[in-house]
Amino acid sequence: MNNHVTFLEIDGKSLKYNLDYFKNKIENDTKILLVVKAFGYGCDAIKIAKYLENDIDYFAVAYTDEGITLRKAGIKKPILVFHPQIPNLYLLIAHQLEPTLYSFKILNAFLEIADSKLLLNYPIHIKLNTGLNRIGFSHNDVPMILSNLTANSHVKIASLFSHLAASEDLEEKEFTTNQINNFAVIVKQFYKHLTYRPLVHILNTSGVVNYPQAQFDMVRLGIGLYGFGNDKKETNQLKNVVSLKSIISQIHTIQPGESIGYNRAFTSNKLMRTATVPIGHADGISRKLGNTNHTVMVNGKKAPIIGNVCMDMIMIDVTNIDCNETDEVIIFNSQEMLLEMATKAETISYEILTGFSNRIKRLLKY
Repeated sequence: MNNHVTFLEIDGKSLKYNLDYFKNKIENDTKILLVVKAFGYGCDAIKIAKYLENDIDYFAVAYTDEGITLRKAGIKKPILVFHPQIPNLYLLIAHQLEPTLYSFKILNAFLEIADSKLLLNYPIHIKLNTGLNRIGFSHNDVPMILSNLTANSHVKIASLFSHLAASEDLEEKEFTTNQINNFAVIVKQFYKHLTYRPLVHILNTSGVVNYPQAQFDMVRLGIGLYGFGNDKKETNQLKNVVSLKSIISQIHTIQPGESIGYNRAFTSNKLMRTATVPIGHADGISRKLGNTNHTVMVNGKKAPIIGNVCMDMIMIDVTNIDCNETDEVIIFNSQEMLLEMATKAETISYEILTGFSNRIKRLLKY
């Protein structure tokens, strides 16, 4: 059991609110795939999946071990693995996970295993590269893919999908529209040669907001579930899901001329009070936030982080704050505070959310 006093609080009601917000943007028959990779965007994939399993159609993870974790926790819904690796395919099958096949190397490897195990209509997903240029088959590969699959009873295509490169950037609307159109053309090639119709999906959170005409059969919801849209206006329509909180471990009185922390990065020029908080860069607090570059909240007031961020602790200036040891410290409890933290750390909300270590306790509040 994790008894650490620093914890990430997840608001279940806000999760459901955000899910319903995006459900209202799509057609009634459009399915929802919930992305819970990277430990559920840092919020605990098992807790999120168990809480929302009955409200969605599919889950997705990045790697096989993430899917196995969900299966062992009792998750029954289909789980798509975005980026499986050949050495893990036997494990993937053993736990009834559904692989994304994105190259001929992994496609042929999976077909060989499917043949040896005499699988029947095992669900696979074909990833198509339409411009992100990360992983996926090109449009030129389609004839060969169909040649390998149309007469194969061991596997069945559960979905065809692609990934938009810049769905949040309206200045790239032409590029994104071309991606969607090219994807639709490729899908039609598959339809001509298959006796069934796989699910088709290309939209992520920003895609749902900016390109509702491209819903196809399913949409993938990731960062939007956790309260972040593709711009400030959209984020304001969502509810905050995550709050990061800790406590004051110790308060020090610092004399003028005394230094604080490693490398003596901060030296006081006056009598001051500092508080030590049990969270550091090993927990996901960037060193860029130290040396008064960022603040946390103590009893409703801002307290600057002073000195270098330590591995397990930060020190904050509470000279003008009425506080005591064991009082609560709020690292963030709103989208605005998290986004400010991301800006100060020269990164994005995704990295902040997924960067919190597992020693930080996750609490799901219903």
